[in-house]
Amino acid sequence: MLFLRDVPRSVQFFRDGLGLPVTVASETFAEINAGGVVIGLKSSESAAACTTGYSPLLQFDVDDMDTTVVRALSLGGTLDGPIKYPAHGKVACLRAPGGQMIGLYEPNMDLRLMQEAAQERLKGGNEQRGR
Repeated sequence: MLFLRDVPRSVQFFRDGLGLPVTVASETFAEINAGGVVIGLKSSESAAACTTGYSPLLQFDVDDMDTTVVRALSLGGTLDGPIKYPAHGKVACLRAPGGQMIGLYEPNMDLRLMQEAAQERLKGGNEQRGR
């Protein structure tokens, strides 16, 4: 559960900026589906409840870092440092409009292809064992 001052703005950020489905939404409460994990967004005026630092850090894999970052920025997100380009892909850290830290990761295409091939091999092996 994330405590926020502006639930509707945060819903717009997570839905339109990060592409996460919203399953419940009102002025004071919402739920978003983050790959099978439900994250509650609850309105709070308490400064202590809404205090943000580097925790929690929500991490999401994305298909297109550049497009996702532009959308997130246009909806009130702010980059917390530059996009980085390690060998395994692109990495970015930004803050949602409510101040929560959001990590984004786009694996490089070679790594993604290797992961898909490994999953196919596993699937094939599991099918043979089931015979």
